[in-house]
Amino acid sequence: MTKEQFSALVVQYERLVYTVCFQLVHNAAAAEDLTQETFLSAYLHRDTMPAGYERQWLGRIAANKAKDHLQSAWNRHAVLPGDEEMPPGLAPPAEEVALQRSGAADIQAAIEGLREPYGPVCRLCLLEEKSPEEAALALGRPVKTIHTQLSRGKRLLREKLERSEGHGAV
Repeated sequence: MTKEQFSALVVQYERLVYTVCFQLVHNAAAAEDLTQETFLSAYLHRDTMPAGYERQWLGRIAANKAKDHLQSAWNRHAVLPGDEEMPPGLAPPAEEVALQRSGAADIQAAIEGLREPYGPVCRLCLLEEKSPEEAALALGRPVKTIHTQLSRGKRLLREKLERSEGHGAV
């Protein structure tokens, strides 16, 4: 495929690729970037493009680029351990960080205050981020029981936190 043929392909499918990206990421700037990345990738791999299936091929590349973008730690603005500083444009305002931290403390206190059998299950699964299978092993309970207790524990937490919002304390 020549550069001219590829340029014609870009003109023909640019709107489709942008639409696919935008539908997945819901952000115009990110969709524009992903459209460019899609066509760059397509150009680099143009010899593998199946003849007659250009539209589907480009759509699949666009969808994969958008999905990769959504799964990236940068997109989720995740702060990794030991990576406490965020780029200036992404860092939330100081008051938002303080509210999140106080909210986290309220949630932790609410989890610690749950009665048996929900407290230990919620502590393991929500605070220590253990899987239900790991919690079942640690507590010597069946996995199905852990799932049930976790679901009920979350409901109790939600009710407890909703009540505390109205009264100002957990």
